[in-house]
Formats: sequence, C-alpha cells, structure tokens
Amino acid sequence: MAIDKTLYDRLGGKPTLEKVHRIFYDKAFAHPWLSKFFTDKPQEVLENQQTDFMSQLMGGPKIYGGKSPKSAHQHMLITDELFELRSQLLSDAIREAGIDDGLREEWLEADRTLKRAVVKKTESECTQAYPNQPILNFPKC
Repeated sequence: MAIDKTLYDRLGGKPTLEKVHRIFYDKAFAHPWLSKFFTDKPQEVLENQQTDFMSQLMGGPKIYGGKSPKSAHQHMLITDELFELRSQLLSDAIREAGIDDGLREEWLEADRTLKRAVVKKTESECTQAYPNQPILNFPKC
C-alpha cells in the first residue's frame, strides 16, 4: 500500500462509498428516531449527495455541489447523542461492507470532523433557511 494514496483511493473509491452509504441509509431510514430527520428527500438522493461529499472530504473527486454541512443542517436539532447514534450506524455500515477496522476508523475520524458544524445544544441554535421551514427537533424514541 502506498502511503501517499488518499483515503478515498485506499477504500476503493466511489463503489465502496456507494455501498456503505446504501447500507447506512437503509439503517437510518429504518431507525425510529433518526428516520424522522430524513422525510424531505428520497433515500437515493441522500446516498448520492453523501457519496459525493465524502468523496471530496476523503481526497477523491471534487464533484459535490450541495450545501455545506452547517447550512444543510441549520434547521435540525442534532444533539451529541443523535450524532453518536448516527456515527454508530455508520460504523456498523462500514463494517458490514467488509472494510477493515483501520480504514473504518479513518473513515469515522473524517466523519467526526463534521460534528462541530452540525451539533447544537438547544433548538434556539437552529435557524430556518427560508420562511415556514420547520425546525426539526424530535425527542429520542
């Protein structure tokens, strides 16, 4: 393994990211608490956006054209607990995709860099991107 290869390359590129995100979003859409945050977009759209975003974050092609994590989640009360639940589902998805533990940890480390942009302590930290946009705050099931 060449040390200068990106995480994206070492994971196997886009096919691996797509596989993990398919497994992850299957879990997220099935989860009684987390699924409530995913009612406004089809699963396939979210999988594709996440794959494009993470590709860029991991040193792959820069093809993501969506919002920043902070603005995409500005109207959602994502607590530390919810972020950790999401991280556990992602970890499980990476493992189920057959990725070794070292690369799984690197993926999770890259993902954790987004925590500061999306986690909030109270609903008052949430903002609407447009009038009438609901603030998503769902208590734990």
